[in-house]
Amino acid sequence: MTLYEELKRRGLIAQTTDEAEIAELINNGKATFYIGFDPTADSLHVGHFMALCLMKRMQMAGNKPIALVGGGTGMIGDPSGKSDMRKMLTPETIRHNCECFKKQMGRFIDFSEGKALMVNNGDWLLNLNYIDVLREVGACFSVNKMLSFECYKQRWERGLTFLEFNYMIMQSYDFYKLFQDYGCNMQFGGDDQWANMLGGTELIRKKLGKDAYAMTITLLLNSEGKKMGKTEKGAVWLDPEKTAPYDFFQYWRNVGDADVVKCLKMLTFLPIEQIEEMEQHLDSGAAYNNAKEILAYELTALVHGEEEAAKQRDAARAIFAGGGVSENMPTTTLTDEDFTDGRIGILPLLVKTKLCPSISEARRLVQQGGVTVNDEKITDAKAQFAVESDLIIKKGKKVFHKVTRG
Repeated sequence: MTLYEELKRRGLIAQTTDEAEIAELINNGKATFYIGFDPTADSLHVGHFMALCLMKRMQMAGNKPIALVGGGTGMIGDPSGKSDMRKMLTPETIRHNCECFKKQMGRFIDFSEGKALMVNNGDWLLNLNYIDVLREVGACFSVNKMLSFECYKQRWERGLTFLEFNYMIMQSYDFYKLFQDYGCNMQFGGDDQWANMLGGTELIRKKLGKDAYAMTITLLLNSEGKKMGKTEKGAVWLDPEKTAPYDFFQYWRNVGDADVVKCLKMLTFLPIEQIEEMEQHLDSGAAYNNAKEILAYELTALVHGEEEAAKQRDAARAIFAGGGVSENMPTTTLTDEDFTDGRIGILPLLVKTKLCPSISEARRLVQQGGVTVNDEKITDAKAQFAVESDLIIKKGKKVFHKVTRG
């Protein structure tokens, strides 16, 4: 089985411009390809996971990845798939976020000895002269055609700023620049990036001729990836300081039955034959639970290492199998300042542990019967605790948290 056949079998390929040529390049390790990451936060999240795993697969087959961080495009913000304009970030914040991305990507991609590149499009976009952009790039784009793309249609009624309208031109220029400076002959992106990616391919051909080598592939990245990483507590981050390894493991352990095989195929490096064999035997709750544990272990190991993955797997088994306490359970240590007259209310306790984002959300959860403390269901929003010994809070059926007093 070739690499391209495996990517299709795993459900990754959505659209291509020239399937035969693309397959030839990546199967023979001749692709120098890029994927872009806009630095909108100081950590990558699980929505980026598919792209990172793809880059790793491609590199393992001898192809050369270019991780493009959007120090320039991040100044604008991609309108694709967005109902509102993105919050504007300061240049200092964008630079900081780019540095954080570099550290995290190193767990997936081997940047040693020129095997991969990390490039920041701010190096060229921020120095461009506006008149030069209009003459060199703007003349290659039809406004009528741009407005026909779905990414702009979605924003048309609510209002599309001229700032955002330039995003396609900037992203297209990235591919043009990477093609010229680094021999980048392929770009990957999510299915909502198709218009932007075609713009880059067309720009290369218009500026450099029809024989210019530039390919595009889109993945089922955003249609599937947008479902990933969103919880009641916010995004699921790859940074252990933002999402604890236990919570990361539990996120994947609790994916829906309908998604577990899809995630195993797209995100893990288990042999596709093994996953398909597993799929044939998903005929019971126990089988699905086993598959989810395998998924959670593989992805936690990929991000946090095998030792951490084993630790979180054992913690999950201790909690769910025996209903007991695990030393690896997420823990909040309270100080004297958290107490009033030696006690703390259930509502501020839920906020303090970050099990709820606000007092109002905590009250709603308690009143709906979604909170248990030391195996006792709490329905009184005025309940208080002295925390003389450890408390085990259970939110819903699957989220456990230990509270101790320092």
